[in-house]
Amino acid sequence: MKSQTTHEKVFSNKIIHIDMDCFFAAVEIRDNPKLKNKPVAVGSSESRGVITTCNYIARKFGIKSAMPSVTAKKLCPELIFVPVQIEKYRDISNEILNIYKCYTKIIEPIALDEAYLDVTSSKYCEGNPEKMAYQIRKKIHNDFNLTASAGIASNKFLSKIASDWNKPDGQFSISDSDISKFIINIPIRKIMGIGKVNEKKLLSKNIKTCGDLQKLKQDYLINLFGKYGETLFYLCRGIDQRKVESNRIRKSLSVEDTFEKDLSTINECLTYTRIIFDRLVIRYNKYNEKIKNIKSCFIKIKFNNFRVITAQKTYNKLDYEIFKTLLKNTYKNNPYPIRLLGLGVTFDNEDKKQLFLNID
Repeated sequence: MKSQTTHEKVFSNKIIHIDMDCFFAAVEIRDNPKLKNKPVAVGSSESRGVITTCNYIARKFGIKSAMPSVTAKKLCPELIFVPVQIEKYRDISNEILNIYKCYTKIIEPIALDEAYLDVTSSKYCEGNPEKMAYQIRKKIHNDFNLTASAGIASNKFLSKIASDWNKPDGQFSISDSDISKFIINIPIRKIMGIGKVNEKKLLSKNIKTCGDLQKLKQDYLINLFGKYGETLFYLCRGIDQRKVESNRIRKSLSVEDTFEKDLSTINECLTYTRIIFDRLVIRYNKYNEKIKNIKSCFIKIKFNNFRVITAQKTYNKLDYEIFKTLLKNTYKNNPYPIRLLGLGVTFDNEDKKQLFLNID
């Protein structure tokens, strides 16, 4: 098991981000050893199916989450498909959560396969978060024969970046004294909120790293990105004030996409609606937080003049036909070029039944 062996570092806060390695696929390979050393994808192999996740061997072929199964099979004809078994993954995730609880009560599950832990006040391992992360990963491996990677830093943003740094089955930490030097070389695509379109916008201005972003004034970023520009100003400096929220109750869940080229026909919109819907289903199934039952489905449309329209319908299931109808009705009354399209669900805050569901 890989570990980062260094002298003890100083952190103003001690935040650990745990990320299971190819969680769904790893569980299936563990339970069926014949799949070991073969490209494996969890998802449907049908023509309309999508990849939920895949192992690292499959990723070498360019396969990734939310990719259509047809595309994945073209990239890797030998790809083995395994059906999604959400209840099994959820049960294991809940057991892993019990390991986290040995070290802190301040835990924010982000998905079935990842969580933030605030161990600032924890007395375990003499208060050393690196030792805690190593123990947690070792315990996961010993108990479940699965591997996890970890990132340790003073905030959520940096700890998540760090957990990706030494994957798989490794960990990495960023002490307070290392932040300013470390952050300048981080690619802009690693910053939360920077998608394909925003990345392209920044690359066109020769902004490739957080160090490049730091050269831009806050007013300029706000003018370029709106309110998000202020957040970006701080994130590119490694500053993130968000707390680890153990009791956060999610009111909605959504997926949206900004397009490089505006969508100008209903057929184009429907094509992307299907793609976004598949991503929403994956995110919903992977989400790991006590949330309420679905109350309604909604769509969000941003036109090329930046006007935003939302529409929703009360419905208690994820159903593509509902989103399709919402889109058609909205577009019929507003047949203008579209630059952003989003789909989502709201949750019933009055429902007493809680579900342990699933992340981007």
